[in-house]
Amino acid sequence: MDFSPLSEALASKSYERIADICDEIMLQVAAEGVSFQEDWPYAIHLLGHIYAGDINSMRFLWKSMPSAVKDNQQEVQAAWKIGQKLWVRDYGGVYEAIRGFDWSQEAQGLVAAFSDLYTKKMFQLLQSAYSTISIQDTALFLGMNEDDARNYVRQQGWIVDPASQMITVKKQPIITEQKLNPSKLQSLTEYVFHLEH
Repeated sequence: MDFSPLSEALASKSYERIADICDEIMLQVAAEGVSFQEDWPYAIHLLGHIYAGDINSMRFLWKSMPSAVKDNQQEVQAAWKIGQKLWVRDYGGVYEAIRGFDWSQEAQGLVAAFSDLYTKKMFQLLQSAYSTISIQDTALFLGMNEDDARNYVRQQGWIVDPASQMITVKKQPIITEQKLNPSKLQSLTEYVFHLEH
């Protein structure tokens, strides 16, 4: 099996490509009739789907894995735990699952990148869903302790009230982009010209 595209993607930190690369290699190897279950990088494959936000593919991969892999490979179990927490929307549990395992050298970068990406997604979710939120809830959603969460949101321009322990969310300005269609402009010009003459 040639895992060089996977190794290259990991080395170049092209984590968004990991799941697709693994899927392609798996299909090629399966089509050739090669037994690949023993040597397959299941943890990386699961993490690739998690990074891509494709929880359904992650679940399908888990169901298709040999029982021996599920039972004996701790990193596979740890990756699956992250996926389970995502599936049930246990936001704080996702961070616990990430921190609760000593990831291999190969998986560390991918897991760290997912953690950063997930924190950014959670921040955007908070920004769009709340006008005020408690520091405790913010810390839970962002996977941080309260002091770190307080500092993080201050850097984003949110206002922290130390007395009430509440945060006022700074909404992003809504930018509406008007698109000027040349054909509509031409029609409007002709219409105005017709009215004037």
